[in-house]
Amino acid sequence: MPKPVAREPQRRNARSNRARILATARRELGRNPDTTLEELARAAGVVRRTLFGHFPGRTALLEALAEEASGALRGAMAAWTERGGTAEPAERALAHFNLLMWPVGDRYRMLLALARHDLGAERVAEILAPARAEVTAVLERGQRDGAFPAHLPPAVLSAGLEAMTVALLEQVNTGALEDDGTRAATATLIAAGVPEGRARAVVRDVATTLTAEAAEAAEAAEVAEVAEPHEPREPGRGE
Repeated sequence: MPKPVAREPQRRNARSNRARILATARRELGRNPDTTLEELARAAGVVRRTLFGHFPGRTALLEALAEEASGALRGAMAAWTERGGTAEPAERALAHFNLLMWPVGDRYRMLLALARHDLGAERVAEILAPARAEVTAVLERGQRDGAFPAHLPPAVLSAGLEAMTVALLEQVNTGALEDDGTRAATATLIAAGVPEGRARAVVRDVATTLTAEAAEAAEAAEVAEVAEPHEPREPGRGE
């Protein structure tokens, strides 16, 4: 009985096309929210049929981007937990959380201009709900410990901080703001009730620590790659 033709190359090619389309959509829709699917196909270097094979309509494409954003958000939250974010003093924990979340929001900020109209506010709220819950927990702890004033209930304050972050990301969309996350994190601490000078110092310290950790991780990865043993070549084998 003849062996079936392997379909893995086709599957790899399909995954590659899908990833390229999504990456192109993030870029092009960020530049122009009215970009059509046909224009996206051309920008991604695929034929129209290929794009529609993966995403039969604009809503399907945006939903895929929303799922991708949700996964990236969960990944950043997991990194925050693994780095001990839940055990840090509340001011530092809130700054740490915001600095890790900002790159995710920055990468998917074009969704803010599209998702509410195409996917609905409830879908956006669903994506952001886990992050809001974590921030609420930090605010509760901070208010209990005296790090934050109890001027608003934690859940209400968390919703307000989320809305402010979304507004800041929208300002990045318009070109009115440039930020690597430190300005937004500082604004978040101030809005939570931390004096400005203290907020700036906390954010600066956390950002410096994160930069040093990233550099150490990159160096360790480079050393590991160099030190990785290679399988010995058998005598008599050709090149």
